[in-house]
Amino acid sequence: MRKVIAAAFISLDGVMQAPGGPTEDPTGGFTQGGWTVTYWDEAMGQFMDEMFATPFDLLLGRKTYEIFAAHWPYAEEGDPVRVAFDACTKYVATRSEQDFTWVNTTPLRGDAPAQIATLKHGEGPVLLSQGSSELLQALLADDLIDEFRLLTFPVVLGPGKKLFGDGAHPAGLRLVSTAVATTGVIMSVYERAGAIEIGSFQQAQPSAAEAARQERMKREG
Repeated sequence: MRKVIAAAFISLDGVMQAPGGPTEDPTGGFTQGGWTVTYWDEAMGQFMDEMFATPFDLLLGRKTYEIFAAHWPYAEEGDPVRVAFDACTKYVATRSEQDFTWVNTTPLRGDAPAQIATLKHGEGPVLLSQGSSELLQALLADDLIDEFRLLTFPVVLGPGKKLFGDGAHPAGLRLVSTAVATTGVIMSVYERAGAIEIGSFQQAQPSAAEAARQERMKREG
């Protein structure tokens, strides 16, 4: 069984669209592209390096794949992220019949979540998504994600593509680790922790009237 890990940059209100630049994804009239760029520090670089330090395969939507393919194969020779990305299998959810020329790329045409579910039940390294909001919505709808690695930036973006949509399944999560960058970015790792445990404050605490009655009885008794 392989673990599916969703890694994403998100704003405080959950938007993950176009974190890397103004022209990255202006879909829907989004005008805040590049909102992560000025927040980077050494701790965030270390968080990302640790994410890519162990074996993984990538799960990418077509748009994210094209952004990566335009940069990482041409990064500095020996760059550890370039080496890791070249070596891993890149599974690309796509409706296109285009050819994908980046080494070790496998397109997932048709029902991508079903194909990823099959991969998940096979052998191999973890399946790590990067960005790819549309693909993530499909994975959440099919309840396929085991872990979230999130960098939450201290910005509110308003309209934009969000990490969680209405199709996400309710689930409890456990905070595995957290750290804060010098720029206020919160770096967190969450893993699945079963069903949500619910309760009621009304059942756990007496009403104001009942509390007053009990207090009066104590004074009189």
